[in-house]
Amino acid sequence: MKVFQVRQGATGAILWTGTATDPLAALDAMAHEAGYYDHSDIPDHLRAGGLHAEEIRV
Repeated sequence: MKVFQVRQGATGAILWTGTATDPLAALDAMAHEAGYYDHSDIPDHLRAGGLHAEEIRV
């Protein structure tokens, strides 16, 4: 598995860091840990400016 960071595009805030197979799985894992079914259920104010999942090297 790869390690990803999910950031809110508008603020640059790191919302989640963890392992996933790809960027979409990282967005879903972040949303699930926050209590949502998947990334499509994340509220609009958090998605404003975009959510960016980026693979990081550790």
